[in-house]
Amino acid sequence: MPLPSTISLTPGKRVLFLTKDLGLIRKQLYEGLNLRMADLKVADLLDDINTDTMTPNWVCFDYRPEDLARNAYAGLVDAAGERVFAQDALINGGFEVIVSGQRKGTGSSRETAPQAEKWGGIRIVIAASFAPIHERNNINLGQVMGNHEQLARLQAGESIPLGDFTRQYDPVTRVILENGGLFEFSKLVKQGKLDLPKLRNAKRPMSMAEKLIASHLVPGQGEPFVKPGDPVMVNVDAGYSHEYTTAQVHYFLESEYGKDYKVQNPQKFAVFEDHLLYAKGVARFAKFADKINTLVSMQNHFQVHAGVRDYSAKGGISPGICHQVAREHFIDPGDFVQATDSHTCMGGVSNSLAYGVGATEYAGLIYSGFTFVQVPESIRFNLKGKLQPGVTAKDVMLHILDNHAKREETLNRVMEFGGPGLASVSMDERATLCNMATECSAKSGICEPDAVLWKWMKDVRKLSDARIAELKHRAVMPDTGAKYDGGIFEIDLSAIKPMVAQPGDPTYGKLIAELPQTRIDIAYGGSCTAGKPEDFDYYAQVVKEAVDAGLKVAAGVRMFIQYGSEDVKKYAEQKGYPALFAKAGIEVINPGCGACIGCGPGVSETKDEVTVSAINRNFPGRSGPGKLYLASPLTIAASAFVGHITSFRSGMFKQAV
Repeated sequence: MPLPSTISLTPGKRVLFLTKDLGLIRKQLYEGLNLRMADLKVADLLDDINTDTMTPNWVCFDYRPEDLARNAYAGLVDAAGERVFAQDALINGGFEVIVSGQRKGTGSSRETAPQAEKWGGIRIVIAASFAPIHERNNINLGQVMGNHEQLARLQAGESIPLGDFTRQYDPVTRVILENGGLFEFSKLVKQGKLDLPKLRNAKRPMSMAEKLIASHLVPGQGEPFVKPGDPVMVNVDAGYSHEYTTAQVHYFLESEYGKDYKVQNPQKFAVFEDHLLYAKGVARFAKFADKINTLVSMQNHFQVHAGVRDYSAKGGISPGICHQVAREHFIDPGDFVQATDSHTCMGGVSNSLAYGVGATEYAGLIYSGFTFVQVPESIRFNLKGKLQPGVTAKDVMLHILDNHAKREETLNRVMEFGGPGLASVSMDERATLCNMATECSAKSGICEPDAVLWKWMKDVRKLSDARIAELKHRAVMPDTGAKYDGGIFEIDLSAIKPMVAQPGDPTYGKLIAELPQTRIDIAYGGSCTAGKPEDFDYYAQVVKEAVDAGLKVAAGVRMFIQYGSEDVKKYAEQKGYPALFAKAGIEVINPGCGACIGCGPGVSETKDEVTVSAINRNFPGRSGPGKLYLASPLTIAASAFVGHITSFRSGMFKQAV
């Protein structure tokens, strides 16, 4: 349904301010307190509200939006761990506007977050800035987004033209939002009622992301030269969903297109059973077993119906984490990839443009074969030098998070990695660079193609020379003179030092050398970020030195290592790593997401426990209620043997003995 031509507040409806003072939120929810923007400062409002806070993992076990809304903001807890939003609190409060500070919707791509708001009664979302995927999900749902000045005008009784909220967007995005969301827009396109704008750009030098988009334009849009902000329709090569999201995709497809719907190009699309495989073994999730079984059952039905690739668990063992398996099996250089998970950007390691989308957008593109894109800006990172021993790509990303993402230089931009230093970085380590682009609130990450990529395609993907020759023609390099709106930054790899992200957010970076001694209870290695073959080489390097020195994991510490895929498990077994890890007292876990999303061994059980983890994000409650530090595979392994967070130095255990 189209949005009204003017936006005003509805008499009797309320505005909910998400303040840093959680007591004020409770008074609004339960005591009828009404606040005004005129009496508050933006600094009083919560920043970095992430999608895990809006809809924690267990909330996503429901796939109908009206059910999700009942537990909106269930992840917002006070210092005692008590929920601020009780069940149905948002629905019962009569709110139509919700207000926060900077970077609303960071974290995962889960569309359940804005769905919970919309079906909870919210129709206007106010923030100083929005994480890109979250912003897109709001647009696809037809949710109006505005700023604090506009809210003050609304509360003063003003009616504001809808165009004041939508003029910041490109013409196509405006049409999508003003018509009530993506599905309504798609119907108008199919009916021939919309004329899409034509590109009229002269030939220009383009970044890798721009060149890849230009090569995927749906015919009839003009010259194949694009610039940031251009609204275009592009063909999608590949994608995937997992058991957390597929049920919604199937639900939306049946609702919009009927029970006999068909999808395009199913051989390059897939479903994965990777996220919830171990959830039923975690005490706090066991009660949701029936809901989890329903999600898996619906995914199985979708897979059979659609004919997409099937990566379901067999004998209780998953083929692996979707991002890792997809790059191992079917993402090719030059591909445009969309999937229902924020770490889809990991595919950029293979010189593809890949990023996460919500269930609504994914349902639309898998049905039509194409999707709408607003050409993103890019930011360039020229790498030089070589990483020092004890330093990994994870430390590089923690450096970028601390020095660039925190200043929003990467926000909604494609992070382009190149330069002479890239040649010294392996494919698995490059995958870490691209994977954690989402922690930077970037659109995606992409690496230049080079000899390292082609060797990996031959040795790991087992592609023929003829196929590699074809892919070299599809791969993209940036043009000389390409414009980078985010700037061009040089990173001297030799100057990077071991880092951690302190609990709460991946941008809370700290050099380990400057960190006070921090005891740990849990060390976890795994996830799509750190469950790759080279990550296992790192774990084994540390463990071997410790075992050779007569050590086991420190008393009071539990260490877990989880494979990223079946292929990684086979690699580790060929190297003899499982026996080595067993000698040290380490628990090795079959492939899956596990503790990274709080669904498997390695999660904390109390708020006093401290974890050092190789996963990619450490939002409160993400991997249990305890304090979670992010670090490299080398750091987490070394820390497990000494009992506190420390960087790894070859020979450190001999010295200790």
